[in-house]
Amino acid sequence: MAHLVFKNPLSREEKLALMREDSAYDVADDDTACIPDFSAIRREIKAKPTPPKVPKTFLSNDCIFNCAYCGCRAGNEQRDRYCNTPAELAQICVEEAVRNKHGVFISSGIFKNADYTTELIIDTLKRIRNEHMYKGYVHAKIMPGTDMGLIRLAGLYANRLSVNIEVAKEEGYKRVAKQKTRNNILTPMRHISELISAAHERGRWSPRFATSQTTQMMAGSTNESDYEILRLSKAMYDKYRLARVYYTAFGVRERVKGYNDLAPVRTPVWRMKRLYQADRLMQLYGFTPEEIAPEAEANLIHDLDPKAAWALRNIHLYPIEVNKADYEELIRIPGIGTTYAARIIKARKYCKITHEALRALGVSLKRSRHFLTANGKYQGERCGTLDTYRGLLASPLDEAGVCGGNTVEDC
Repeated sequence: MAHLVFKNPLSREEKLALMREDSAYDVADDDTACIPDFSAIRREIKAKPTPPKVPKTFLSNDCIFNCAYCGCRAGNEQRDRYCNTPAELAQICVEEAVRNKHGVFISSGIFKNADYTTELIIDTLKRIRNEHMYKGYVHAKIMPGTDMGLIRLAGLYANRLSVNIEVAKEEGYKRVAKQKTRNNILTPMRHISELISAAHERGRWSPRFATSQTTQMMAGSTNESDYEILRLSKAMYDKYRLARVYYTAFGVRERVKGYNDLAPVRTPVWRMKRLYQADRLMQLYGFTPEEIAPEAEANLIHDLDPKAAWALRNIHLYPIEVNKADYEELIRIPGIGTTYAARIIKARKYCKITHEALRALGVSLKRSRHFLTANGKYQGERCGTLDTYRGLLASPLDEAGVCGGNTVEDC
């Protein structure tokens, strides 16, 4: 030690800081009861916050289309009609955006025709940006069949654009939206995708364009299965690089003018929650539509979330040892999502993961314990039948789509 020479000696404070860093995860050998302080990992690796909701404003509720599900439909003679000028709507949008603090969504019925409506929305967008100098988030709806040149102009002022596909089967348009076609929906969707890609490839010095697009699809309008909905969603994500597909429940309360053969119907709202869960499994967890809703179970079920249902269909793969499983295996364990899987992977650098360590990382073992071992130990239901596991994992949704007292992640 006497012959060691240190260049640029550290200050006392610097040494203490390094010692605290080096000792943060010092664990006694084979002492699994000694759980490190994982608070740093929990702070560092967090789930993304839920995107904020933004207020929806309308240019007009006077629409030339007569879609059975829409309150703005031309055949709705009971509806009071209105139309804002671009100046009026721009003022409303900015006030709503400032009040909400997260932006605004501009939509409309198709007033006169698609291009005329889009021109009015573009005028509104220009006023929001140039007169009111609002720099925040604006989402603009694009009408079915809108000209590509107008789409390009709208994208210069909006952060996000959207065209709603609405139905999962092409024959659904004749059933519930007679003036719409698959072509006048997918063509503008393709244009938006191409323009977003082109702007991204040109780089930061090119004129800005909207950075994302979304769409909306109804469930229950054509007796389609959830597999058919998910297969279409996956195809649109891949082809048009959508940011999100939003799901809504199809329903008509009474006989609709122009649709005499359409009986009143109401799709249960809980089905939307299951579709959203399934959608996230595709986008974040790498599941395929065939895995989520196979031919024998083409519809999602009320009392079991799609991830748990998949696990029970593949019970032969479990339990999985969390100290050896890779990230893709961990995220398929019910109760462990992307955030907890990332925490487990990082924490394994410092100690063996036990059930106590999982709790320290924030993992709830209520569901996951049946599908994993931790340092060789199993705390799940031993010799349980599929019905037993199903009862333990059940998470029925009420009519509002809320998972019985639990959070969405728990479900």
